[in-house]
Amino acid sequence: MNVLYKLFFFGIFLLPGLLTAQSDGLTPWDLTQTQMVTSAAISDDAKYVAFTRATPANPLEENRPPRISLHIMDVESGEIMDVENGTGAGALSTRPGYPGFTYLTRFEGESTNSLAYVCPRSGNVSELFSFETNIAGYEWNPDGQRIAFMARLPVKQEEPPLPYSPEIFEEGLINQKAWVANIKSTWPDIRKMDVPGSTYIIEWSHNGDKLAMSTAPTPHIDDRFMFQRVRIADPRTGDVINEIDNEGKIVQITWSPDDRRLALLAGTDIHDPIAGRIMMVGVEGGAPQNIWPEFEGKFEQLLWVEDDKIHVRTSESTTSLYGHINTDGTGYTRQMTGEELAMRNFHRAANGDIVFAGSTPTHPNEVFLLRNDSHTHERLTHHNEWLEERSLGEQRVVTYTARDEEFDIDGMLILPTDYQEGEQYPLIVMVHGGPEAHYSNGWLTNYSMPGQVAADRGFAVFYPNYRGSTGRGLEFITSSQMDLSGAEFDDVVDGVDYLIEQGIADPDRIGVTGGSYGGYATAWMSTYYSDRFAAGVMFVGISNNISKWGTSDIPEELYLVHTKERLWDDWQGNLEKSPIYYVERAQTPILIMHGSEDTRVHPGQSLELYRHLVVRKPDLPVRLVWYPDEGHGNRNSSSQFDYNLRMLEWFETYLEDQSAPLPSKDLKLERAGIPE
Repeated sequence: MNVLYKLFFFGIFLLPGLLTAQSDGLTPWDLTQTQMVTSAAISDDAKYVAFTRATPANPLEENRPPRISLHIMDVESGEIMDVENGTGAGALSTRPGYPGFTYLTRFEGESTNSLAYVCPRSGNVSELFSFETNIAGYEWNPDGQRIAFMARLPVKQEEPPLPYSPEIFEEGLINQKAWVANIKSTWPDIRKMDVPGSTYIIEWSHNGDKLAMSTAPTPHIDDRFMFQRVRIADPRTGDVINEIDNEGKIVQITWSPDDRRLALLAGTDIHDPIAGRIMMVGVEGGAPQNIWPEFEGKFEQLLWVEDDKIHVRTSESTTSLYGHINTDGTGYTRQMTGEELAMRNFHRAANGDIVFAGSTPTHPNEVFLLRNDSHTHERLTHHNEWLEERSLGEQRVVTYTARDEEFDIDGMLILPTDYQEGEQYPLIVMVHGGPEAHYSNGWLTNYSMPGQVAADRGFAVFYPNYRGSTGRGLEFITSSQMDLSGAEFDDVVDGVDYLIEQGIADPDRIGVTGGSYGGYATAWMSTYYSDRFAAGVMFVGISNNISKWGTSDIPEELYLVHTKERLWDDWQGNLEKSPIYYVERAQTPILIMHGSEDTRVHPGQSLELYRHLVVRKPDLPVRLVWYPDEGHGNRNSSSQFDYNLRMLEWFETYLEDQSAPLPSKDLKLERAGIPE
């Protein structure tokens, strides 16, 4: 299939002579060329850093996810070696007692992935271990010889009596189980852990004689989110030794150096929306205790390497930090603050140096090094050097007071690249999903986040961390519970009013977009608050809370950490918190986009809003776009490019003129920034 045919195949209409030269600012095409570091690890002797990098596919040639490649840097010289590996690289780690790095990859000609080892000096790759199915995750025993790993074994299927087999919904799902294996042993030495349910976290004790495991009753997403329980198992027998009485969300387990206690990165209780607290418990069992309930931030990652001190990565509002805290919840110390840095998972060497992937307002994720005796991080990699030639809008942290004066709300604002103080600009409000999430002061531009691409086109872009967001402590995140679409979305509008008062935003040219819960906000702003918004782009969003409950894969999570009351106890109240209830108010042109395979927010949510609008508001510009083979967000290059171009065109059209006719359904690439 030639390139021109592909353009028509993907619905892109290309007029002769309309391709333009590269602009001074960021373009949609630039996003398709942007490489990002996805993970980093440092050797135990701190001499080498391994990192993985995502490189997008050309959206004009193939529709697939980015390729993940593996690279090794000599810290002293700065030289980077590309590692020849199989299909992708994931679960990057170090092997105790060895100088190199391990990772999961699929070698050519193999049907499942393997655990591989790469020598940091030579770059030679060797296959250490493979299983009969894909390995979902692994952890090294401190002896460097044994691994605990997770995988799913398929259930043998009976031959169907008909030449056709329907899908039996939510039956026959396969639990993810844990095994222990010596990588030099043969198959009979692999031992399955006799732990019920589906396993998602495994962590060796420091002595290597126990495993802490977190399992859910079934492989259903709701169970994984809300009902994981921690158990201590004997890796020699596979038997459970002790059980921990934890409840609610959990994402990490770490052992104390003496193997007598566990610190869980988890929710404080079943109603906590996030796994962002340090919950301490003895390995013999009992209920974990929150060591610092008053912390007005979020713990993002834990590493327990000193007797009474845990090293932590945290978020405090828009800021990322690294430091440590005493195990009794006192003595929180920040070694590094990233006021203009969004920090991802760190990896620590024996001397205390850490590496991590992180972004800043001016560049996507790179590898950073923080030395043990320093408070300042060093940037080690420099991808996307062409970004230095682009004009970027200034990114500011803004703070304003909510209308009920309960909270000050933080967020980020990207100004137009040609910003002149005193001039009003069209504003795009970018609402995050969750709502248990937040924006950090790093790189805020991708295919669904207008960011610097919109700034180059004369827009200001606003990223509010409304109540219910993470990074602000328990009171802030739980303040939106039992109040869907209430004060949380009022906070967003209050932020718009603040920017109008500051003389930055033009009140007649306000747009809104977001995905998932941000899509819910977009639909709400385009109906309930429609008089305030001139254009909306809704992505995988919610329009009807009643049908959403009946079609989502997380109804219990919705009840436990959002509504805290059952749907059937308040049908009318749930309807009145739904955008479809306010369609008669709708006067905002809205573009609705959704992955056709979405199980989190069913595509029917978008279809319902579309049907209500086109029938009840026939003169209102409305468009619905399905993305085949995409789920709760687009993963593939062409569908991402398509989304970005449609979103930008919608805002350029309707923030200029709300009475404009519906844009052509065929994309025009004249402003995509594709080089001739």
